Amino acid sequence: MREIIKRREAWTRKEVTKEEALDIFKGQKFKTELIEELPADEIITIYWTGDDFVDLCRGPHVENSQELMGAAFQIKSASGAYWRGDEKKDSLQRIYLYAFPNKNELKAHLAFIKEAMERDHKKLGPQLDLFMFDESAPGMPYWLPRGWKMYNALLDFWRRKHIPYGYQEISAPVLNNKSLWVTSGHWGHYKQNMFIVPGKTGDLELDNDVYAAKPMNCPNAIKVYQRELRSYKDLPLRFSETSNIHRKEKSGELNGLFRVQAFRQDDDHTLCTVDQIGEEIGKIMSLVGEIYGTFGLSYRAELSTRPDDYMGDIESWNKAEAGLKEILDGMYGEGQYEINEGDGAFYGPKIDLQMKDCLGREWQMGTIQLDFQLPQNFDLTYIDRDGLQKRPVMIHRAIFGSFERFIGILIENFKGSFPFWLSPTQVGIVPIRTEHNAYAQEIENLLYEDRIRTEADYSDKNMKEKIKALKNYKVPYIVVVGDKEAETRTVSVNLRGSNKQLRDIPLDTFLAVCHNLDRKYVLDLQEEM
Repeated sequence: MREIIKRREAWTRKEVTKEEALDIFKGQKFKTELIEELPADEIITIYWTGDDFVDLCRGPHVENSQELMGAAFQIKSASGAYWRGDEKKDSLQRIYLYAFPNKNELKAHLAFIKEAMERDHKKLGPQLDLFMFDESAPGMPYWLPRGWKMYNALLDFWRRKHIPYGYQEISAPVLNNKSLWVTSGHWGHYKQNMFIVPGKTGDLELDNDVYAAKPMNCPNAIKVYQRELRSYKDLPLRFSETSNIHRKEKSGELNGLFRVQAFRQDDDHTLCTVDQIGEEIGKIMSLVGEIYGTFGLSYRAELSTRPDDYMGDIESWNKAEAGLKEILDGMYGEGQYEINEGDGAFYGPKIDLQMKDCLGREWQMGTIQLDFQLPQNFDLTYIDRDGLQKRPVMIHRAIFGSFERFIGILIENFKGSFPFWLSPTQVGIVPIRTEHNAYAQEIENLLYEDRIRTEADYSDKNMKEKIKALKNYKVPYIVVVGDKEAETRTVSVNLRGSNKQLRDIPLDTFLAVCHNLDRKYVLDLQEEM
């Protein structure tokens, strides 16, 4: 490649007939195979450069290799590959390269790749003992003890943020009879993504006894709504849920925590009147800002409209889309947001929240969906102030999108060094010698009473060895106690990411700092000691 650029060779395009192409590439079985499969009237193009290099290609190419004099490229990797992906055919060599217009852009990209690899949650997660996968349950994460502590810390944060907004948390079955999914429309529009449990008596399959693992929480929220007669005075009703859901994915689409088959969605399904839609979505966007802002994450909103396989009538869809457009126009200005035509859910249009991570990548996380269809499918009603039965509107809403994907992003965003309130282990305790274990145990008990997650090493290992083990888990504070600390009721604290050690900190002061950091949901350790 470099020689061709140095020679400043021209690239010449030529159209040839099928017979001419077969003659030019005689003896090259792969090119011949491709040419022979082309229709008789296909326009075949070849490119020449220099005296003897010719290739079958649709193009386009640069006119002369000198146009690439400033370009920068580097081989990324090489790997074996079967011809046309068929393991019964010849094995070839596939070469991957990075190529950029100049060296600075290549250098910047390589730095980006290095940083991304260091932050890769698929690497960091197992290293930090947060989660694992097993071939017995593809795409279904096992949460390990440390990871489950963090998971529950995030869930606790989520609950605390929702309480002031009037959400009521429910939990519903993971398996439901096929009849529920037929009524909701998922059986007709989403069956290929569902895990189905066939009903059987011996070898006889029973269609009326078929169950499916829920891919969505909405039909179950509807069942809760239906348990009693509802009045306009009850609305809006906000049913939040974080139960397990399952969605069948193609194996090649699975990607760590980013694309899984079993996960917990931070769902809410709000039943409200038409007049309440604007206010409800406004409150949701306010909550979105609070939650994303806690993590320092920026986002933008997009509108996704009616897909080809939509359910319901056009009039309802038009009404729903117009309502969401009006809300977004009010928030961002008319036309100041992206519209994804045909990318809505099959039961309603939606606002998708695209979140930007620390590497500048965008992820579709939260979603707000306006739904006139499911209330109609399930014949939902409420008694209005005029005494007549009216149909409520359903708002589907998730902010994290799923806890799994959100945690994957947080792992990469913080490079495994989570803020104090989210860290699996918030405080590590290292007694210098075993005779200091009693004081260390007292500290652990006091922290436990204040719901601070601790890990103490009471073994007779070397102090430095114990500290190193805790540092490997990126513990924010490592408390070291010896004779002096036990005598004066103080602690010495090693700070994560620093060689700095704070000495002679009164125990009561340290406990107060931990309490404040855990309750404030701040991003960084504050110099409160």
